[in-house]
Amino acid sequence: MSDLQERISASFSAQGLMATLGAQLILVAQGEVRIALLPRPELSQQHGYIHAGVLTSVLDSACGYAALTVAPAGLDVLTVEFKINFVRPAVADRFVAVGKVTKAGKTLTVCQGEVIGEQGARRETIAVMQATIINVSGHS
Repeated sequence: MSDLQERISASFSAQGLMATLGAQLILVAQGEVRIALLPRPELSQQHGYIHAGVLTSVLDSACGYAALTVAPAGLDVLTVEFKINFVRPAVADRFVAVGKVTKAGKTLTVCQGEVIGEQGARRETIAVMQATIINVSGHS
């Protein structure tokens, strides 16, 4: 495992929310992170779709970790803001949140994110996000 993967995996493992949701880190690359989520009834809203808050949390993490892949050593990241649009109901066999760095700056990193719903061979965009992430001093 590379230093980059170890850095992201260690931070991801420390997140209680991702563990609670059952989210899994499936790809770590320079400027890109993917997190998978399997639907469960406990994650649904009243119509049976996966709750928007669940997918937003996973996508926020994917964008944040994408930013962390380009952050200087010794720094951590925090979300400053994001905008998310849901473009279809969250119904799928599996969801993949993809976070990608658009522009990394000295202090702020802008990321784009997408939640892809996988249903058999079909792949559809469920949500899109733009996020701003800030580099901060490391936390213990």
